[in-house]
Amino acid sequence: MAVILGTAGHIDHGKTRLVQALTGIDCDRLNEEKRRGITIDLGFAWLDLPNGEKLGIIDVPGHERFVHTMVAGAFGIDLVMLVIAADEGIMPQTREHLEICSLLGVREGLVALTKTDMVESDWLAMVTEEVKSFLQGSFLEKAPVFPVSSATGQGLPELKAYLQNKAANLPKKEACDIFRLPVDRVFSLHGHGTVVTGTVLSGSLSTDEACVVMPGERQSRARSIERHGQSTETIYPGSRCAINLQGIEKQDIHRGQTITKPGQLYASQRWLLRVEALASAPFALKQRAEYHFHHASKECTARLVFRDRQHLAPGDSALAEVLFTEPMCGVFGDRCVLRGSSPLRTLAGASILSPLPPIWPKKIKTEELVQRWLSLPEKARQTQHVEAFVLECLDLFGLPGASFSELRVLTALDSKHLNQSLEKLSSRGDIVLYDRETRACLAKSHFAKLSQDCLQRAELLHKKAPLMPAFAKDALLGPWCEQLPKKLTNKVTEQLIKEQLLCVEGEGLRLASHVVTLASDTQDLRDTILKRHRQGGLTPPNYKDVLEELGITEKDAAAVLALLCKNGELVRVKDGLYYAREALCEIQDKVRAWFGSHESLDITGLKSLLGISRKYLIALLEFFDNSHFTVRVGDKRTLRKTGS
Repeated sequence: MAVILGTAGHIDHGKTRLVQALTGIDCDRLNEEKRRGITIDLGFAWLDLPNGEKLGIIDVPGHERFVHTMVAGAFGIDLVMLVIAADEGIMPQTREHLEICSLLGVREGLVALTKTDMVESDWLAMVTEEVKSFLQGSFLEKAPVFPVSSATGQGLPELKAYLQNKAANLPKKEACDIFRLPVDRVFSLHGHGTVVTGTVLSGSLSTDEACVVMPGERQSRARSIERHGQSTETIYPGSRCAINLQGIEKQDIHRGQTITKPGQLYASQRWLLRVEALASAPFALKQRAEYHFHHASKECTARLVFRDRQHLAPGDSALAEVLFTEPMCGVFGDRCVLRGSSPLRTLAGASILSPLPPIWPKKIKTEELVQRWLSLPEKARQTQHVEAFVLECLDLFGLPGASFSELRVLTALDSKHLNQSLEKLSSRGDIVLYDRETRACLAKSHFAKLSQDCLQRAELLHKKAPLMPAFAKDALLGPWCEQLPKKLTNKVTEQLIKEQLLCVEGEGLRLASHVVTLASDTQDLRDTILKRHRQGGLTPPNYKDVLEELGITEKDAAAVLALLCKNGELVRVKDGLYYAREALCEIQDKVRAWFGSHESLDITGLKSLLGISRKYLIALLEFFDNSHFTVRVGDKRTLRKTGS
């Protein structure tokens, strides 16, 4: 993995000149930068390392108006070189840049005390002590301080040797294998097309491999790749590189977007964060207030919604939901920076707890739940218990669970370790896999809750309509039927059927314990309807006429009719026409006897056989055909040999 060094420090403290003295590369490429003598955009250089690798260097502007650019450059760096001019000492952006690096999770670095040729030795000693005192309590508290002069070369060999040794021996950072390159520069080259530059945060990309610009999901391909000015086939984490994108115009991509591979990142307009306010913040962060939000190379406006308070005091931390004005793409654990508008200064940092919007309750009220979310990063660091962290993520994420690709951004785990964790959790029954294609799964606790909700709703429906033998699956699943994936709802009912808690009844489902019984009032209705149809014999009454005489609506009698048909006491011949079972059996016996001496049967023959009107005859013949008792051949019927 390559290593990236970022500069930090106040304007005109010599950052760009020091980088040029170390590498021979002038990072000020813009005419305006050369004319004004200040850095206004990110600059890039590299330093050769003893192991053959190159130390990538990002030079950032020091002016307070370009702090947003500094944040974009500092995201993802491995170590920082805090540059302080010996003739000026600690200045406002010295402090703010150090705070930003700390908020972004930078933990390695050094101090370059520049312009030593412009001060006396006693002044240099005093400034050195001031710098060491300033760094007390920061992550650079024990960092070495190198007095240097870009003009005379004093101290440069020692500084270069330290950088080379430090970069070659820096511990390898664990990273997920999602390819991410936040775009920090876009330009066009004649004959080549659009080129983007950035630092690879994780994963890898090879020449001619498919890629996508997020947010926006604009498809492309890596036509060619350069790393430190040289063509390369593949880029890895820590690489400062340029990608020539195929099929994308310069105006269609901008700083702040991310180059990734198809299906690896997800855009969302809300995240869940752990927000940490700086102790030096001039005021508290307020509920639902808007702030300048910085993530990777992106800056946008965002609104904070705290889950358990109305404001966040300086030095405190809290759980918060952040609402964006535009889609954003992140990964669990990413660091972010929040800045106020008036005054325009850094107020807080944040780490992503969930970069995807689960179906959260409106408020996370319980202290236990808040603490579980806030402790998620600590669980992630316990590498010996990876599956416990994955299970906690799924449990907190809730419904509808997550696919394998979603879990990659929810956990920031590489595919190998995530896959191993899911296999262990599945084998133990801690999670339920409900979609084998996307490998979507749900924590057992949430699946059990869905199952319980389904059973409770079935019980409620049976109480409301005790004569209904079964209900449609969607009715049992309730209001969340349309909110959840079909494969998940199917898994719930399939598991309940397997456990013999639900039973299939016709085209519906019922509780296994449910038995249809008639109350005394509905028993009388049932007896009356059945009696009228039995009295009708071969010419039963119209069902609606029966109900009208009884003063009962079809809706009120629906359950009774369904039970009569289910038990076979009435048989539906067509809409509104039902035969008592005995009468229909009598007719079928007569028809069988007819075929004992006849080859076919038509409506005239059936009339002579039964002596009933045409309206019954036509309905009966069609019913016999549909029930596979007879076979129609032209205007006549023959007895189906396999018929009953």
